[in-house]
Amino acid sequence: MNRVRKQVKCDENIQRKIATDKIAVAILDTGIGWHPDFGDRVIAFADFVNGRLASYDDSGHGTHVAGCVGGSGYASRGVYRGMAPDCRFCVGKILDRNGEGCIESMYHGLLWVLENHERYHIRVLNVSLGIGTSGDKEHMEELVEMLDAAWEKGIVVVCAAGNNGPKEGTISPLGCSRRVITVGCHEGGYFGARKDLCENYSGRGSRNMLYRKPDLVAPGTDIMSCNLQWKGNRRFGYRNAYIKKSGTSMATPIVAGAAALFLQKYPQTDNEQVKRKMIYSANDIGDSWNKQGWGMLDVEKMCSF
Repeated sequence: MNRVRKQVKCDENIQRKIATDKIAVAILDTGIGWHPDFGDRVIAFADFVNGRLASYDDSGHGTHVAGCVGGSGYASRGVYRGMAPDCRFCVGKILDRNGEGCIESMYHGLLWVLENHERYHIRVLNVSLGIGTSGDKEHMEELVEMLDAAWEKGIVVVCAAGNNGPKEGTISPLGCSRRVITVGCHEGGYFGARKDLCENYSGRGSRNMLYRKPDLVAPGTDIMSCNLQWKGNRRFGYRNAYIKKSGTSMATPIVAGAAALFLQKYPQTDNEQVKRKMIYSANDIGDSWNKQGWGMLDVEKMCSF
């Protein structure tokens, strides 16, 4: 995340100049494990897979995603802190230990966010998962309608473009909603011509769409964030506290965290203003629109009026 923050111009000074408004980011994923970088900021947890009450993560994906959004970097002395290190977390477990889930658990997770967004002051929803196009079309449309309903409640909804690229029209159905912020991967040339870059399989928009998707891109290759399998303690130090993962699942919480950071600085801003500010301040990196959208996230420009 140290490298990522530099790429998207989110330096320590920007993170310091934040109001004290403690907003919450909802994350629908594999859950969240305890990690030194989270402290006591996990304020709500619901398990729609196994029905357990206490927060947990049996995969590690959700923990990594949460670290990208708002890990404090405590176990690394700030080096690997996330985008919004003061935010709070509301986590719904909708995916199992293999990162797989069903439409029903996704439905209940979204319903939980809608019913509790005022109670927990949820301003941002991160959905770092892609759903294929072969599922039940009617139920898929219902999920998209629920994402739109969350947007109508004033929540900034951030969805992954999915990892089914590079063919045209491979955006995840959840990311096809016109209203949500859909995030693709791009490294902006940082790794040169490496063949395994996330941008090479990030979901692409379609020329037939009436609007631009993805909306923008963020780094998604070799993202260093919180590791579920960490060891150690405060006195003797932490080992293996961070791990690298790649995919649009990692690019998405970078954008969600930037939205949380912006809302902490400008708490009276609504989600439509956040989206406009985010896409209009993005840097055009010279790639096709159906791959890069409006361009690369730029937090410095986004957070300056």
